[in-house]
Amino acid sequence: MSAQFNPKKGDFMTTASLTQAGKQTPRRGWHIPERTQSFLLLLPSILALIIFVYVFISLTFWVSLSNWRTLKIDMSLREPLFATYGELFGMVRWQADLRNTFVFTVFFIAFALTLGLTLAILLDRQLRGNHVFRNVFLFPYALSFVVTGVAWRWIFNPETGFNIFFEMFGINALLQQMGMEPLKPGWITDPNVVLQVNQLLAYAWPPALGWQVKWGIPMAMIPIAIAATWQLSGFVMALYVGGMATISDEVREAARIDGATEFQVYQKVIIPMLRPVTISVVVILLHVSLKIFDLVYTMSGVGPGFATDVPSIFVFEMMFKATRYNLGSAAAIVMLLLVALVIVPYLASSLRQED
Repeated sequence: MSAQFNPKKGDFMTTASLTQAGKQTPRRGWHIPERTQSFLLLLPSILALIIFVYVFISLTFWVSLSNWRTLKIDMSLREPLFATYGELFGMVRWQADLRNTFVFTVFFIAFALTLGLTLAILLDRQLRGNHVFRNVFLFPYALSFVVTGVAWRWIFNPETGFNIFFEMFGINALLQQMGMEPLKPGWITDPNVVLQVNQLLAYAWPPALGWQVKWGIPMAMIPIAIAATWQLSGFVMALYVGGMATISDEVREAARIDGATEFQVYQKVIIPMLRPVTISVVVILLHVSLKIFDLVYTMSGVGPGFATDVPSIFVFEMMFKATRYNLGSAAAIVMLLLVALVIVPYLASSLRQED
């Protein structure tokens, strides 16, 4: 066994001692379970979500129950506690907002689904110039709602829009010769509400007789639904085109072998297989319609007799113009609940499908 002199200790060390001294005891690091690591990684996002979303939602709800009705802050609770919500739903304007939102949502989703699916089917047919048409259809989706609102405001202006063509092509002159009234629709300035159902609703729910707003179809909301459809139909088309790309040619060919025409292939095979896409599209469009603001604000504002007013404009004006902070907060909470009624069931359904 060899030995070496150790100058620090002043003696000799054997080879075994040198070998033992050369070995370093490994340091034991902290062992963090994978679940804990995942939680720590998500912790900053969770804290930010709690602080900047749920804390402010809770604060908004508190303000909706408070007496804060002027610039002077007053966070004391009203008596009775939900008096602000009773005041909100008793307002004619708010009732008109709910009616307008419902009508806009129905027409907007119907128009966008129909046009988007039609465009997707045309592109799926591999027509000449597909790529050009696809970009043309998608272009409006890239625009801001403000730009769309300004453009369509001119188109639906009774003095500068479609009505000019009725005079230019002699349609009104022909109608007058036939003893009929000329076409002069008010478009976004039309205060009329057609197909009123107040009496019908009263049979099912008697308190409906006390409603001051006319429940029906406000004609001024139709042009806004058309403008929104023009902007988002390309987005709907893109989703449907992506869904059709996942359907194999073998499925189509099998349907043709069974004697199905091209129309029946789409009606009986392709469109039913696109049901998940349709559900996603409807949820997205519902979300857009419930929070629509800039398009309506730039096209018509609240409109004549609140004919085009929507909840988001109501919240904006109550909070920043009328300084009715509790009333604006209550309207915001109602909007949040409406969005939750759409999003939460959809998310729950998606999670069940993944399981």
